[in-house]
Amino acid sequence: MSFPETLLVVVLLVFVVSPWSSAEDSVAKKPLRAGIIGLDTSHVMAFTNLFNDPKAEGPLGSVKVVAGYPGGTDIPSSKDRVGKITEELRAAGAEIVDSIPALLAKVDVVLIESVDGRPHLEQAKPVLEARKPVFIDKPIAGSLSDAIAILDTAKKLGVPCFSSSSLRFGPGIQGMRSDPRVGEVMGCDVWGPCPLEPTHPDLFWYGIHAVEMLFTIMGPGCEKVSRSRTEGTDVVTGVWKDGRVGVFRGIRQGKADYGGIVFGTKGIEPCGGYTGYKPLVEEIARFFATGKAPVSADETTEIFAFMEAADESKRRGGEPVLLESVLTKARETARRGGEKP
Repeated sequence: MSFPETLLVVVLLVFVVSPWSSAEDSVAKKPLRAGIIGLDTSHVMAFTNLFNDPKAEGPLGSVKVVAGYPGGTDIPSSKDRVGKITEELRAAGAEIVDSIPALLAKVDVVLIESVDGRPHLEQAKPVLEARKPVFIDKPIAGSLSDAIAILDTAKKLGVPCFSSSSLRFGPGIQGMRSDPRVGEVMGCDVWGPCPLEPTHPDLFWYGIHAVEMLFTIMGPGCEKVSRSRTEGTDVVTGVWKDGRVGVFRGIRQGKADYGGIVFGTKGIEPCGGYTGYKPLVEEIARFFATGKAPVSADETTEIFAFMEAADESKRRGGEPVLLESVLTKARETARRGGEKP
């Protein structure tokens, strides 16, 4: 073969196999097909409208919601909204299916949006077994043992999985660990709304938003918590292994909003609050594209152990509770397949 002929073959091979060839570019630009399980929360349409916006660019343009499974539970805030949100999703162009297996056959990635955390484990199992990357909205589960079971199953099967509140990714919260005005974070006080739902541990239902803020700023490493509670307020104090202190204040009476104060080696600065869903939805899109979770399973587990330990402290009249003690109990329950010890 002459040199010109050899060169021509090489050029053709590069064109065929190169990841930058036009054929592969067209494949890469094809949006991932997303399915939503649980059509009983405002997040369904808020997220879908961001993903399915014809003008969506960057990460948001890489995902399109194409199917939904209604779900729903006995909680009024769940069952009373399923019909309306299902019709809204259908009107947005998504196919409504009657089972999770039917949904899995039509999608590449999954969002579990059920507002009730209790069915999340059973909803997540077939998704993980089908090897579909999954985002699970807060709370990841209705108990610490279920949260552990979900994350352990995802790890065992090698399936990308993460959960988060939208508060974590607000720019006024995400950047506080590296804020030059603060320096090294020495402590943090956060606050947010904390209505209760009898079917869930107290902070799992809504307090988790501000708890996520606390861990985003402080990082993992909490060792023990103690809790004070009145009808209108919860105050949970966490002591980190390095001696730093983080405080969560849950508000049920009076003005309820998100905020916080960060104490550092160089300064004391306020942190931001809620800034909308877009930062979280962009992170979900990046996660689906890369398979890399922006929040580790270990940190999510610790967040839920913090909240479970707060409940245990309440039961003990405010005594400090070690996170490891509630984790040990929950791991045993998870090992037994959810059976209560």
